[in-house]
Amino acid sequence: MSGARRAEAALALQFLTRLPLGRGAPYSPEAMARAVAWFPAVGLVTGGLAAAVFWAGWAMFSAPVGAILALLAGVLVTGGLHEDGLADLADGLGGGATRARALEIMRDSRIGSYGALALGLGLALKAAALAGMGPGAALGALVGAHVLGRYAMVWLMGALPYARTDGAAGFARPGLDAGGRRLALGTALAALAGIWILAGIGAALVAALWVAVCGRVFAGYLHRRLGGYTGDALGALEQLIEAGVLLCVLAWV
Repeated sequence: MSGARRAEAALALQFLTRLPLGRGAPYSPEAMARAVAWFPAVGLVTGGLAAAVFWAGWAMFSAPVGAILALLAGVLVTGGLHEDGLADLADGLGGGATRARALEIMRDSRIGSYGALALGLGLALKAAALAGMGPGAALGALVGAHVLGRYAMVWLMGALPYARTDGAAGFARPGLDAGGRRLALGTALAALAGIWILAGIGAALVAALWVAVCGRVFAGYLHRRLGGYTGDALGALEQLIEAGVLLCVLAWV
């Protein structure tokens, strides 16, 4: 891997996680736009850590305890970045009758009733799905869910314009080049192959269908309500994909 590619991968890891990276990678909007291609690969790291924690919790205690510990590990390693996006988007779309009001609410750091409900129900759903799996299936499910959730973020950034004139997610507006798109898609396909191996071809196919359908429906809804995506919308989609992939795998094990 070239030095430029390593810097892009480090920047993606720095942006999406709280992992200690020393001095970190130098930031610029142009470098960040290229680093988006590595977002699914970051899911390999976060999903792998969550899967390791699930396995340890399952072995030492029980599957439900392992599931909760795995979700806790995921929140700690990302700083709750995507969960925060889900809560903010739920508050904005639930409480804002107009585009301008929805975007204004999403700027507010306080969590409202819609956000609390979305966050609580989403975490409960993921915990319940994981608790019904053995460690082998959970390994494929967790890694696959984290990778595919972040791939969906990459796809959404290419499918819609940015809804704000400024903001933390505006760096993606130039879009990925062909090499970046191949890297992101290849990582997503590798994650689906892992689900196939560990949970069966049916789980992999249904998970792929979920990513495609959920992404399209979500993008269409965002376009109608906001005219594009926001950083909160990216996090919300990641959480929707993650929960759906876990349910897809559970349905087949």
